[in-house]
Amino acid sequence: MNMKTKTNILFAFILCLGIATTVSAQTKWTVDNTHSGIKFSVSHLVISEVEGSFKTFTGTLASTKDDFSGAAIEFSVDVNSISTDNDMRDKHLKSDDFFNAEKFPKLTFKSLSFKKLSAKTYELTGNLTMRDVTKKVKFNVVYGGTVKDPYGNTKAGFKATATVNRLDYGLKWNKLTEAGGAVVGSDVTISINAEFAKEK
Repeated sequence: MNMKTKTNILFAFILCLGIATTVSAQTKWTVDNTHSGIKFSVSHLVISEVEGSFKTFTGTLASTKDDFSGAAIEFSVDVNSISTDNDMRDKHLKSDDFFNAEKFPKLTFKSLSFKKLSAKTYELTGNLTMRDVTKKVKFNVVYGGTVKDPYGNTKAGFKATATVNRLDYGLKWNKLTEAGGAVVGSDVTISINAEFAKEK
């Protein structure tokens, strides 16, 4: 093998390595807490709904594609930051009747897949963990778009919704009304408005 052949082989190897690195390079995004929110709602006395939110949380998104398909998404929520605008109710939710925030202070989500269904819709599947119980959950996701803010930061917006059964996670407290309906419903709707900032 002459020197020219060796040089060509080496060049081809370096070129392939460069292409592979470019293809696999991840773009990382971090949730902007100031412009994001995690809320939930659950039926009360069968006739209405009570809403609440978590004030403290973190979230990341890592993607190798511009359209975000296949992205890896993770969230971590501080259970002690729960708020329903009622101190007594919040204290009850933090107790062992519900979240047991002292023993299980974090609620976490880790994606398994992020499938693009159309230009603006995705299906997010992942593991949701509460009270040390992990269940697979599917979120319907609407992509709001990607823009640059007035400060030169690139932002991407998503809204994700899912319904989970709180009983599956050990949040089992309940009582019945005189008519026999549940005071607190078992199905909880989770709504996440996430504005991600692209890391520079």
